[in-house]
Amino acid sequence: MMTPNDPYPDVDDDTLVARYAMGDQSAARALTTRHASRLIALGYRMLGDRAEAEDVAQEALMRLWKTAADWQAGGAKLSTWLYRVASNLCIDRLRRARSEPLDAAPEQIDEAPSVEARLQTQSRAAALHAALATLPERQRLAVSLRFLDDLANPEIADIMELSVDAVESLLARGKRALAAQLRPMGDAL
Repeated sequence: MMTPNDPYPDVDDDTLVARYAMGDQSAARALTTRHASRLIALGYRMLGDRAEAEDVAQEALMRLWKTAADWQAGGAKLSTWLYRVASNLCIDRLRRARSEPLDAAPEQIDEAPSVEARLQTQSRAAALHAALATLPERQRLAVSLRFLDDLANPEIADIMELSVDAVESLLARGKRALAAQLRPMGDAL
């Protein structure tokens, strides 16, 4: 994914990884600019904590830097590989934290005054986030990647190391569960 701040918009990820492996630090900055925000967003949706999400993104990129010299250009798409690493890191953190109920985590409240439309948007996002948090982790990951990151089912299958049919099944079950949870709040949202 190219971003407006990308210093190398015409250079593909594989080339940048190869440049980094040869010591080009600007290539690492370019890859971080391209991918970190999406990894943080995925981590936040999975973990519900910005600091944890940033840690996951940092760890995923650190793993890339450690394997840069061995990166096989033309193999796996870099974004797919990073999503897979980040999603596995999130699942590991969720499994370690299972002993703590999700309700025990403090909610972040925006105390700044805002307009009615922003409040409604925040309410919708909070309701969706709360509903996502109740899904089993594999459904949550599949739904997040498909509908919030707009990835295609085959790419999600690669990230999750599943068949496309299994991804479609996870998405269908996840959508039904979300609809059932959000339906009673329909008028309020």
